[in-house]
Amino acid sequence: MAKRKNRAPALRTVFWAVFPFACLVAFWALLRASGLINPGLLPSPGSVLAEFWQRLTQGELLLNIWMSSQRVVLGLILGMLAAIPVSFLIGWYRPLRRFFDPLINFFRALPPIALIPLAIVYLGIGEVAKVAILFYAAFFAAVIVMYEGMMQISPVYVRVARTLGASDFEIFSKVMVPMSVPHMLTALRVALGVAWATLVASELVAAQEGLGAMIQDASSFFDLTTIYLGIICIGALALFMDLILRKISAVAVSWQDKHTG
Repeated sequence: MAKRKNRAPALRTVFWAVFPFACLVAFWALLRASGLINPGLLPSPGSVLAEFWQRLTQGELLLNIWMSSQRVVLGLILGMLAAIPVSFLIGWYRPLRRFFDPLINFFRALPPIALIPLAIVYLGIGEVAKVAILFYAAFFAAVIVMYEGMMQISPVYVRVARTLGASDFEIFSKVMVPMSVPHMLTALRVALGVAWATLVASELVAAQEGLGAMIQDASSFFDLTTIYLGIICIGALALFMDLILRKISAVAVSWQDKHTG
């Protein structure tokens, strides 16, 4: 009985993780079978699955997944490494905040795809240009989330620390940094989503491998089955990575829940 009770929450979790996608696939199949959309414009779930298996067994799909994943992860890591110190600086020093705030809001509004010609001119058509576009997208997404999160930290903590005689460095390292950890993790998740959303744009830079390149090549031949496969793979990878980050976040900020409780 105890094993069954322990198994029930896990089964519910799996059910609610799978059920929405099962409904989506069922709707997709019904929509195609209904005749409301020309079958030539909407591939069946079965044909996409067959395409997935064919490309997987040939090794092509795994190569594309690997190339896209490493570009996203590298752009995300570099973006976060740059965004964390910038966020603390503009969050801690008001003159810097006044100077950089309009610049950050200006550049974050620019779509990364608009920078592709400049990336090609200055960085060429190699991996550096592709990663640079992903870095750009991840950096500005992360800076905004972390900066806004830091602004929401109650000044009561800072005032209490000053009352107890803490120096600026101690306030920064022992109050601001720990209180900013949840915002860093949120920024990481947001930046991950933005990086995956920018992947196809980054792989416009003469990419031969990658899911974005696969989608672009398929679009040249009006291969909708491969386009659907590429879109599904991007979404599935982004979801998988986000789930990992959510687990890490739950562990990393568990001390706050205990403190609040």
